[in-house]
Amino acid sequence: MPAMSDQTSDPRDQPNTNTEKDPDDWVTGEEAMTGAQASYLETLSQEAGEAFDPGLTKAEASKRIDELQEKTGRGSGGGR
Repeated sequence: MPAMSDQTSDPRDQPNTNTEKDPDDWVTGEEAMTGAQASYLETLSQEAGEAFDPGLTKAEASKRIDELQEKTGRGSGGGR
């Protein structure tokens, strides 16, 4: 029986692969941000003392979350 290649492995075994893609390259990046993004971004904005913009796209929200995580110290510290 041939060994499984990385391409056919269970994606749940590699939980961070989706976070490696640049938000500018997301197919759905121009859609409105998700409810989870909005909730987290609002929390981060409050902690950072900055305005929350509810009109961001998914890609814009992802970038803003990264910025505010750095500012508030909530980031993973590992970078991307």
